Amino acid sequence: MYKHHTKSKGDLGILKAKLDLFEQGYLILNPETEHAPFDIVAYKEGAFKRVQVKYRKLKKNDTVEITFRSSYAFSGGVVNKAIDKNEIDLYAIYCPETDQCYYIDPNHFSQSVSLRVGIPRNNQSNGVHWAEDFREVP
Repeated sequence: MYKHHTKSKGDLGILKAKLDLFEQGYLILNPETEHAPFDIVAYKEGAFKRVQVKYRKLKKNDTVEITFRSSYAFSGGVVNKAIDKNEIDLYAIYCPETDQCYYIDPNHFSQSVSLRVGIPRNNQSNGVHWAEDFREVP
């Protein structure tokens, strides 16, 4: 596997999310197109969840950060745009340093969220989103 290739990282994130969701009792469905706003669909107990999967490395400050936007490149450059939160039910974020997936409902946050893996240097705990609290699908 090419460790630095963006597509390979995304593929690894999807595989890890599929396995983790399966272990949580979900049936995994794959869209027939790469142009859907979500990567997979998870189904359990009569409910479907459209899941966008992201691969995110742990930052130096021991956080996993996600912004709710999509990016794509074309001949005119790179385009960044906010996601339509009506088209995604869940973000699954795979972090290779923790080898864990974290699950976020994008409607519970504004434009981004940081999940804390390690204890902050200033020992702050108010307003901290602990990564372990996001291990189960909401």
